[in-house]
Amino acid sequence: MNPSKFRFHVFVLTICVFLFAGTKWSTDLVGKVIKVSDGDTVTILMTGNSEAKIRFDGIDCPEKSQAYGMQAKQFTSDRAFDKIVRIDYSGKDRYGRFLGYVILPDGGNLNKELLKAGLAWHYKQYNKSAELDALEKQARAAHRGLWVDPSPMPPWQYRKMKRAS
Repeated sequence: MNPSKFRFHVFVLTICVFLFAGTKWSTDLVGKVIKVSDGDTVTILMTGNSEAKIRFDGIDCPEKSQAYGMQAKQFTSDRAFDKIVRIDYSGKDRYGRFLGYVILPDGGNLNKELLKAGLAWHYKQYNKSAELDALEKQARAAHRGLWVDPSPMPPWQYRKMKRAS
């Protein structure tokens, strides 16, 4: 490796250590968001130019072709695109994507922010978090985002319906 590239990598690593001091490094990924696929899926570029696809744990945003799907994607893009984020991941899904919480540079949790804004469901089938459940209920009660509709179609039902047709 050429010396200037090595120094750059050491510099980036040092910045990351200072930004995320005190975190659980064994279950964290750090990288720059280079792609927002939809409201709950991003791709990050990590040190060494390796990419990781991240599926937000505990939530499910509307599909892009559903009501509020593009708003969820834009919300995620506005907060995370081209920024260095930390992923507190818990494993991989059946498609090989990392499942995790996206922690923004300001320390905010993007998964939770999407719920608060009414742009996601708590994905109870795969996540039993009482906090995420409460955030969804608060957004519903306040009629934020997709909750202006008295009966929005959950994305897992929408996907099932699309597969059946």
